[in-house]
Amino acid sequence: MPGHVAIVTDSTAYLPPSALRRHGIDAVPLTVVLGDQALEEGTEISARSLETALRERRPVTTSRPSPAMFARAYRAAAAGGAEGIVSLHLSAEFSGTYDAALLAAKESPVPVRVVDTGVVAMALGFCALAAAESAEAGCSLDEAVAAAEKRAEGTSALFYVDTLDYLRRGGRIGAAQALLGSALAVKPLLELADGRIGMLEKVRTASRAIARLEEIVVERAGEAGVDIAVHHLAAADRAELLAERLRERVPGLRELHVSEVGAVIGAHTGPGLLGAVVSLR
Repeated sequence: MPGHVAIVTDSTAYLPPSALRRHGIDAVPLTVVLGDQALEEGTEISARSLETALRERRPVTTSRPSPAMFARAYRAAAAGGAEGIVSLHLSAEFSGTYDAALLAAKESPVPVRVVDTGVVAMALGFCALAAAESAEAGCSLDEAVAAAEKRAEGTSALFYVDTLDYLRRGGRIGAAQALLGSALAVKPLLELADGRIGMLEKVRTASRAIARLEEIVVERAGEAGVDIAVHHLAAADRAELLAERLRERVPGLRELHVSEVGAVIGAHTGPGLLGAVVSLR
């Protein structure tokens, strides 16, 4: 489609492959390093391999895509007829992905607007879908960026983890907070706000924490039209149960996605993760 605006994101958006194909979105992969193996998220490492490595306490780290990977994506979009590109990425507080995209954008044959969405997982995925739908409607580069930014502002990302230890190891939460949670046997509910992970509430048991997660999602959704994503790592039963409850309790639900997170997010949250993304239409 000559003259269109192309959408690029990264693999932490966790968009279903069918959605990527339908909207022509290119997701540039981050890398997960297991020991001496560097593996691309989404194609070269499975959730099961990650779970095993984490439970065995093997070293797991993550790294951003190289600027060259983004440069290839931008050249491919331009070769496909794009006159502009919106490049949407996970919070710069978590990764250097945004910076790598900025470097590549300087050499792009067409204008690229690189956006730090301040979010991750399907919170980022919903931003990419909003930008793609805007572009498909014939909107300009600036209008597609505005659509993504508006979606980010109306999106909440909440999650429960069995332990804060993985977030502490990855530097995503302070050691003092992690130690406090362990010492008091607290089951934390966390929220992504201003690009960072913060404590939302502390609950005494896993069952109460998951029930409270459900309540907060219902409160955030209200009566508005919303899309919801339920994420997990090695907790499929929990995820399906939460999704079933939300289908019953959210009157304005438009789309509901249930998926296991990829290796990059899973490496920092650990097995047992249960998350929910609420995105206002």
